[in-house]
Amino acid sequence: MLIIEVKEGESIDRALKRYKRKHRNTKVRQELMERKFFTKPSVKRRHEILDAIYRQEREEKMDQH
Repeated sequence: MLIIEVKEGESIDRALKRYKRKHRNTKVRQELMERKFFTKPSVKRRHEILDAIYRQEREEKMDQH
């Protein structure tokens, strides 16, 4: 659970902005979406491999330029 303390003299909008940033950085929302449906381990592994291939190809392109 995320706890945001509102500092003295700080507006609620500013505190809400800090909360949203902290929420996004902890990837709580992403984890909730992942838990919504069961993903087979083989499918998870396939996605990891495809992501690694994509990252490697992108890195090679950057090295060429």
